[in-house]
Amino acid sequence: MATLDKKERLKIQRHAMPEQDPMVRIANFEEVNFGFTPNLAIEEAQRCLLCPKPLCVAGCPVNIDIPSFINLIAEGKFTEAAKKIKETNSLPAICGRVCPQEEQCEGVCVIGKKGTPVAIGHLERFVADWERTHGEISVPGKRPATGKKVAVVGSGPAGLTVASELVQMGHAVTVFEALHVPGGVLAYGIPEFRLPKDILGSEVDYLKRLGVDIVTDFVVGKTSTLDELLESGYDAAFVGSGAGLPVFLNIPGENLNGVYSANEYLTRTNLMKSYLFPEYDTPIAKARGVVVFGGGNTAMDAVRTAKRFGTEHAYLIYRRSWEEMPARLEERHHAKAEGIEFVFLTAPTRFIGDESGWVKAVECIKMELGDPDASGRRRPVPIKGSEYMIDAELAVIAVGNGSNPLIPLTTPAIQTNKWGNIIVKDKSTSTTKSGVFAGGDIVRGGATVILAMGDGKRAAREIDVYLKSK
Repeated sequence: MATLDKKERLKIQRHAMPEQDPMVRIANFEEVNFGFTPNLAIEEAQRCLLCPKPLCVAGCPVNIDIPSFINLIAEGKFTEAAKKIKETNSLPAICGRVCPQEEQCEGVCVIGKKGTPVAIGHLERFVADWERTHGEISVPGKRPATGKKVAVVGSGPAGLTVASELVQMGHAVTVFEALHVPGGVLAYGIPEFRLPKDILGSEVDYLKRLGVDIVTDFVVGKTSTLDELLESGYDAAFVGSGAGLPVFLNIPGENLNGVYSANEYLTRTNLMKSYLFPEYDTPIAKARGVVVFGGGNTAMDAVRTAKRFGTEHAYLIYRRSWEEMPARLEERHHAKAEGIEFVFLTAPTRFIGDESGWVKAVECIKMELGDPDASGRRRPVPIKGSEYMIDAELAVIAVGNGSNPLIPLTTPAIQTNKWGNIIVKDKSTSTTKSGVFAGGDIVRGGATVILAMGDGKRAAREIDVYLKSK
């Protein structure tokens, strides 16, 4: 294949991701994005300038060698490209689908300064899918066994990453998952149309082939405490138990039937497969009007899920504007195309119920943006006397999550901050309990999959050093 010069590369326009028609996909739970074809992937990869000092690598929390894997794609070496990614990232099919590349690797892409960045996320997904569908998944070699054992609490992105890294270092790793399937928020929180569960299953199977032992239906803090695990022969532990404690609005009527936390709504849909009812036994309430409160990816997942259940009016109510929304731009555009009704600069004040105790409406108040708050975004301020009603028979609250309190409550030596997040030492993953490390949402609060994975990689290096020091 002829090598293109810089001018030729710059002439190639970024390729859009092929996707289902919006009016078709709102009637199914199949994945929205189809993925690149080989030809599209090669052409997109040819846009990369192969910078001598690639900012994209520094912008990636797990430091994937992005120019190298993209150059392999440009040469048509898809399997080799997948192997290159897996040198630093064991979950590329997941990251290629749900990571906010626009804020990380693509956000600092040199081409993006004057045009559109290389579609790094789409290319990562392409090679991961190619490797899986062509049966060419290989398992890298491991270092000799060290005789050390590590317990990992939680099988979300942080836990799976630290387990993958440690087992390749020669340590024996057991992941303890409270639910009946591994994946954490990847399994219960992200809808099928964004992350098909067979993709997640394939990534988990890869980790098992590496040698990671995964134990499900095991609640650390109840089945056994963390201290008991350490006393039973584990030399170190990593806590990646996530942020699964819902935050509520604390307004009148919140206890009415038909008012869900996003955790329950999405868990019923994704993990318990209510979208396949009655094939699966978990029903879920449906309604003509659904209101979802929040502006992040979870809120977007919830409102798009409601639309797929046949909701006529699926409202996304957010107290700021489109520009301040933390949800990924791709998810916002998908939602808009699917007919989601955005209600900006609005906040709920109370839920109204019927005589049977079911929600039938929500009273809202209009807001205006004032001075910036601690997050850097302008603070929403209520407009006095602007209250009005929105009819809705189902409401989903997606305004954030608190950290899982079970491990700190049952492990006194682990300290937490005022929000319940586990405290780690400066620029590390080491907790206040010797031999115990932590990362992901249990430390950060609600954050992204890739940041949790970055914590997992850093923790693995620190745990390896700790085990060697013993």
